[in-house]
Order: sequence, then structure tokens, then C-alpha cells
Amino acid sequence: MVGKVLKYGVSVLLAALVVAQFIQPERTNPPADPAVSFEAVAKPPREVAAVIKRACRDCHSNQTVWPWYSHISPASWLVAGDVKEARAKLNFSQWNIYRPEMTRIKLGEICQEVQKGDMPPRYYLPMHPDAKVMLAEVSAICSATVAQVR
Repeated sequence: MVGKVLKYGVSVLLAALVVAQFIQPERTNPPADPAVSFEAVAKPPREVAAVIKRACRDCHSNQTVWPWYSHISPASWLVAGDVKEARAKLNFSQWNIYRPEMTRIKLGEICQEVQKGDMPPRYYLPMHPDAKVMLAEVSAICSATVAQVR
């Protein structure tokens, strides 16, 4: 009896996973104009721009590199949702949309998030170890954001 239930449960799970592959989220990259990007508008130091590109852009820009697992449900739903939420909170591709006061707030938040180790998220790092922000890079980011705020 237990064998039948287990076999039935596995069959239902496999069928659900197959059906889920046909329900794919939108994975798009809206056009990105380099003239309105963080680098062009904020003009951060080169090393800070490099860290932002390496550790933040996949989620917080219109230049997401969609990894292989973002095409397999249910992981695709999670990745697309994370990118959508991240772009809504902060988008390095559209830095020009932030007014001066909001720019100061966003820069302060960037410093705080990397100082606390909340960005990039811990769950992101196993598949993207190169996104880890080192202590010296945190200092550089915070120094640059403080300089921008003044």
C-alpha cells in the first residue's frame, strides 16, 4: 500500500514539474541607455563601478544575464520575481530617474546593505561566488557613496 502511494505521489510530482515548464515568467531586459546609467550619472570611481557591475547588475539593472536555471520552473519563477523586485527597488540602468534627495537615500542604502552583508543575498552567492563583495570593496563603495552624498 505504501509503495503504491509513493509511486502515485512521485508520478504526480513529475507530471506537475513537466506542466510547470510550460508556465514561464517574463525574462526580459528592457533597453538600457548607457547615458542614464549609474556610471554615467553618478560617475563613481572605476573600482566601485566594477564591483557594482560584478555583484549587483544581474538583479539591479536592465542588463540581467539570465542563468540556465532561470529557464527551469519553479526556479524560473523565483529568479524572475527576484529580478523584478530588485529592479523596482534600485535600477543602475536608470539612475537618471532618481531626484537628488532620492539619489542620496539610494547611495546610503547601497552602503548599508553591503556593510551588513545583505547584498548580494546569501542565497545568490553559491551559484555566483564572484559576486561576493570583499571588505575592501565595501569600504570603497561606502567611501564613494559618502562622497556622492556631499
